Order: sequence, then C-alpha cells, then structure tokens
Amino acid sequence: MPEQPHAILTVSAMQDADAYAIAHGVSGWRLMQMAGQGVARAIQDRWAPRPTAVLCGSGNNGGDGWVIASLLEAAGWPVRVYAFTDRARLAGDAARAASLWTGEIESLSSCRLDEHELVVDAMFGAGLNRALEGESARLAQDSHRFGGVCVAVDAPSGLSGDASVQEGCVFRADLTVTFHRFKPVHLLSPSRALCGDTVLVDIGIPEGWSEAATVTATLNHPDLWSVPGADVDRDAHKHSRGRLCVLAGGYGATGAARLAARAGQIGGAGFVTVLSGQGALNEIASASDSLVARTFDQEAPFGDVLEQYRASAAVMGPGAGVDDRLKARVLSALSRKIPLVLDADALSVFQDEPDSLFAALHDQCVLTPHAGEFARLFPDLTDASLRANKIERTRLAAQRCGAVVVFKGADTVIASPQGDVRVNVHASPRLATAGTGDVLAGLIGAFLAQGESARDAASAAVYVHGEAGRRLGAGGIVDTVLEKLPHALEAVSAAMFRKAALQRLMRPSV
Repeated sequence: MPEQPHAILTVSAMQDADAYAIAHGVSGWRLMQMAGQGVARAIQDRWAPRPTAVLCGSGNNGGDGWVIASLLEAAGWPVRVYAFTDRARLAGDAARAASLWTGEIESLSSCRLDEHELVVDAMFGAGLNRALEGESARLAQDSHRFGGVCVAVDAPSGLSGDASVQEGCVFRADLTVTFHRFKPVHLLSPSRALCGDTVLVDIGIPEGWSEAATVTATLNHPDLWSVPGADVDRDAHKHSRGRLCVLAGGYGATGAARLAARAGQIGGAGFVTVLSGQGALNEIASASDSLVARTFDQEAPFGDVLEQYRASAAVMGPGAGVDDRLKARVLSALSRKIPLVLDADALSVFQDEPDSLFAALHDQCVLTPHAGEFARLFPDLTDASLRANKIERTRLAAQRCGAVVVFKGADTVIASPQGDVRVNVHASPRLATAGTGDVLAGLIGAFLAQGESARDAASAAVYVHGEAGRRLGAGGIVDTVLEKLPHALEAVSAAMFRKAALQRLMRPSV
C-alpha cells in the first residue's frame, strides 16, 4: 500500500513533500512533467479533442499548463495558449516547460472563453492566498457563463488550498486534477463543490515523504478502523455484544430517541433500552415491537440509572428537551465514565455554560454538533476573524473539551482530543432530512457499546451512515436510511474482509 494514502496535506506540507522528492533524486522538472501528464490524461479519458484554451500563470502551476498544452497538441487537439506573463520572464522549470511550446502565445487579455469548448485553468493553483484581480478575475467571472468544460490544475484559481472559502471570484471547474495527496480545499465545503469532480494523480514522490511533510488530517476510510460486530463470535449473546441505553423525551417527543435506538439495534448493540418517563412508555412500545422501553425514577441521578441497566454506552440528547433536568442528567452520566454520545439537546442545554460540560467530559465521549450547535458550544471558533478551516476549528474544539467531536455536515470532520483529525466526504446530500442525525448518534452508540474507542466508533459510524445515504433514491427519508443501514454495514464489512484476504495472499511466505 502507498505511504499514508489517505493523508490530507496543507499547501506548505505539499511543498515539503516536493522538496523531499527533489532531495531524493526526483527533479522538479520530472514532477512537473508527471503533473502535466496526469492532467492531460484525465482530460483525454473524459473528452474527445475539441478547441482548447490553456491559461498559464507565471509559476509552477503555469509550468504544468505549458506541459499540458504540448501534450494535448501532440495528441491532435487544437490548442491555444494564453500566458499571464511574457515567456522570457519565466524562470526555472516553468521556463523549461514553456520553451517546449512551439505554437503561438497570446496574452490573457486576448482570451475569450466562448471561442473554445474546453479551458484549462493553470493560472494559480492551490498556493494562492489572495483574491483574483485584473484579467484573471475577468476570466474567472466569465467562466461561470461559459458553456464549455473547465478543468483546474491543482485547484481552481481563486481558491486557497488550505481554506474552504476565498474572498472574491473563483474560476469555475468541472474537473480538478491535483497531485500526490488531497488538500483541504478539495474536501471541505463549500470549496469542494467549486472543484467539481476531483482526481488525484501520482507524480512519483518517493516513499519516506511523510517524514518531511506534516499530515494535517486523514480522509476517513475503512482502512483506518473496523466495523464492530462485522465478525460475530460464535459464542456471542445479547449481553456480550453490549448494552446501549437511549434517553427519551416526554410523551409526544420520543421519535428522535426511537430513531437512535433503532440505529443502535441495527449497529449491533446486543441489548438496546429506551429510558423514559411513565407517560411515554406506551408511545414507545406501540411504535415498535422490537424496542425495549423502561421507566426510571425521574429524581434519581441518571448515572445511577445507567448503572442499574448495566449500560455499556448511552445516547443522550435526541428529543430530550432543553432544560435543567437534562443538564443534571448529562453531568450525572458523565460522572460514571460510561461511554457516551451527546447529541442535539444535550449539547444545546450547555450553551450558556459550556465550560461546565467540558470539565466533566472524558475521552470516551463523542459530541455530534451540527453547525448551529457547534457555534453554541464554541462561539469563538466560529468567529469570522478566526482564519482557520473546519479541520482546524474541529481540532481546537476537541482539544478544548477533551472529547471526540463530530462536526457534522457535507464535510463531516471528526477530531480527537489528541489532535488526530479525519474528514468524511463519503456521504450524500440526501441525508439532509430530519432524523438522520439521530440515526448517526445511535450508530455511534452501538459501536461504543461493542467496545470501540470513541474516535474509531465515530469514524466508522459516520462512514457507514454515509454509505446508507449514498444508497438512497429520490424521496428517501429517515425511515429509508434505517432500511439501507444493514446493507451499508454489509457492504463496508465485506469490502474490509476482501481487502484483508487480499493482503494475506500478497504477504510473502516465510
């Protein structure tokens, strides 16, 4: 397997990886050739020859553009090159790449996108940290009215590789081809959508590069964890597979807890109990034959209640009601050090005193805020003046509170108190429907109940939940997500088993 195949690198770290390659015998010119070849190949794999404009900047991103133009022309494509600066003013590898171009060279100011059917944006790439201006800004604006195909080299011009948002206009991209490893810009919203389809190209950076380049985060993937319960021991029984308790709200408000509990059942927890007041028992029992509902002393410390029901893990928050009673129950549960998922109301109830929650949290807790809940708990980390992307904001939040934080969204970010961060984009916008967050909370709870660490339980649940979302068709609702969840678990588990079997076959014999 390649070295750290799921690593996410900042622009600076990518520069360190390039420098490592050069120090170990791979010239900068060779890296540029490989990058240009990768882009040209990606274009030819998708589209037939057509009138093409290549927009070349003055740096190495522009150098890639010159290589792309030469390769496409050699393959029979009609290509015109528009340069940001005069070729005589170029230096280094970019100058060498430009010297190979034998056709005419036109200025950016003479480019009219509608004279072409495909445009290659090789003006700035991921290293830009300012707004576009002049002709590059004009072309970026024109790209959004252009009816042809736009291909970005490394990143669409106008986007910083480290940030998810950039001030000013951004060149449109139907396809972005980047190199070696993804950067935050390719994975975080809203920049991910601005990149279009994203392709990662190997440019020949040798093994050992991670010694020189700091990995900022990891793309969430089954290589990093296992699905709990995928391989059940033959002697297993319901109690050995973990006991999950889910706190329900009062009468008429148990739906969210029931969704979490059903997800907990599907996720493999051996015994799931919904804990509620006396008035809600019939509501829960009539909604599902498989859910076990139990009442508890409403005045008893909730930590004692969880111990009474021998909880291996608990989910608190979905539909629980934002009041002082919930706050006291959360703090009581935390005092018992039971693995805990805090979602929805269990987060919002602490918005006026988040430090009291943080002081009680332990490393087997998982917080699952959406953007609004994150802002209530960490208002300073959502301030626009904090120039940090979602990876850094979530890392800071987890380190501050001392628990795993799952910052939900199209780009769900999972961070541990130790600073490890995983970014999940294996999902579907069809998950943007009421109740799916409750399902995720229950699935994390099930994995915790089966003994997974908080970080891996959260990472696996987010990925499997996303897989269920990818299986939704039009009209899918939260009930459909629950229906798809067993298939998602089976698919992810089967892929893991196939990979493990292949690795055993490839292992050299002794």
